[in-house]
Amino acid sequence: MEEWLEIVVRTSADGIELVSEIFIEMGTGGVVIEDPALILAYEREIHPDEWAVLPQPASGPPLVKAYLPLQDDWPGRVEEIKNVINRLDLAPGPEISTRVVAEEDWADAWKKYYKTVRVGRRLVIKPSWENYQPQAGNLIIEMDPGMAFGSGTHATTALCLRLLEKYVRSGISVYDIGTGSGILAIAAARLGAGEVQAVDIDPVACKAAVENVARNNAGTVVRVRQGNLAELLQYGADLIVANIIADVIAGFAPQAAAVLKPGGIFIASGIIREKAEMVRTVFAAAGLAIGEEQEDGLWVAIVANKEG
Repeated sequence: MEEWLEIVVRTSADGIELVSEIFIEMGTGGVVIEDPALILAYEREIHPDEWAVLPQPASGPPLVKAYLPLQDDWPGRVEEIKNVINRLDLAPGPEISTRVVAEEDWADAWKKYYKTVRVGRRLVIKPSWENYQPQAGNLIIEMDPGMAFGSGTHATTALCLRLLEKYVRSGISVYDIGTGSGILAIAAARLGAGEVQAVDIDPVACKAAVENVARNNAGTVVRVRQGNLAELLQYGADLIVANIIADVIAGFAPQAAAVLKPGGIFIASGIIREKAEMVRTVFAAAGLAIGEEQEDGLWVAIVANKEG
């Protein structure tokens, strides 16, 4: 039974996105947000006639949780994460605690916080263990993220899903870079893409993505590949989507521009507002023209087109 170190940050509502960004940038496993107010909002949206009589979530401040495998270097990584979080300008200051959990225990415990959610006009993200009666026009994506990032509830993922709904056309070729749970790759397939390459360097993410692709019967369209982006990107993509972090996006922007077809689209998310200008500058240098931007709280998603 594999064991993980759970890092729990008790913070204010204003700190949720900042702490999540730190966890993502520092390469933890899946990020879990336990926010009673957010849970209630989901219940209101998905069960508008029933939410008032449903069991109410426990009150209290939001918790942001992330997970590290118990490897030899974990004490140093925990200390680094704590130092970065403690430097955040938040009031009250964040409270940080850790504990060792078995992967099976973690997987069962967090499920009560992951609810069915509608994103955009047609996409509905449904946990594999929840019942949901589809409405006309719904495109259902059934997910079990496991330890991988990408449940559909985080702002950066939701921004990508809405933009995919806008830009995916029937039969196009899509690359999902840093696929995590595979949610964006599956969404592209649901929206009509003809071919989707889902790439991630993390074997835990690739395992979750493969399972979710099979769960959604998307295996004829989506291919999951593990490895370095430089080795796996091929030429001829109509659309690239990357929900990672600003520095990584900026680092492979020239390569992304090279593999895009003329007029191809690059959807980049996971960009905290303070780093958006850096990404814009790198895109311009790579011959990518900004088409539009969308924001959600502190997060920015940028859509760029390959010139020429």
